[in-house]
Amino acid sequence: MRLTSPPRWPGLVLAATLLAIAALVAGPAGADDRHEGYYYPEVTSRETYPARAPTLPDSDRRRRIGFVVGLTQQQFNNPFPAQVAIFSKGARQEKLIIVALNRDALASLYQARGFLAQMTASARASAIFVENRVEDTYTFLDLLALLGFEQLTISDGMTYAHQIRIDLQD
Repeated sequence: MRLTSPPRWPGLVLAATLLAIAALVAGPAGADDRHEGYYYPEVTSRETYPARAPTLPDSDRRRRIGFVVGLTQQQFNNPFPAQVAIFSKGARQEKLIIVALNRDALASLYQARGFLAQMTASARASAIFVENRVEDTYTFLDLLALLGFEQLTISDGMTYAHQIRIDLQD
């Protein structure tokens, strides 16, 4: 059998090589999230929360760490084991992460939303909400905005991770 045109293999190999290089340069989806696959599974859903609360002027890395330490101490003071791990990451500790510590806690995104609703109820009882008369409008996510958190990731630690980008006010 005689070929009437030159084989296309060199062109196909070049095209495949260029595609592979482009994929490496672009990186995998979520490549900017180095915590994915280490602290929680692949992010399965995302949303953006437009914060109603402005970030407090003195909210910095130290304040965010103090907030996380306070939440953790509250858990350790309970007479039962903690159901979730709460910690912050990022160069400025601007990412809050909440991961279930057992199979029953946060087993679904609906349970995670329920947990965040409970955190809202707790935040609404805080002095900062009450004193500023925002206890009936601000949520836990607004509290995170006050503190300067830019992202919340919540996960069952096994099958899903939901990420909320917090749009901070200027």
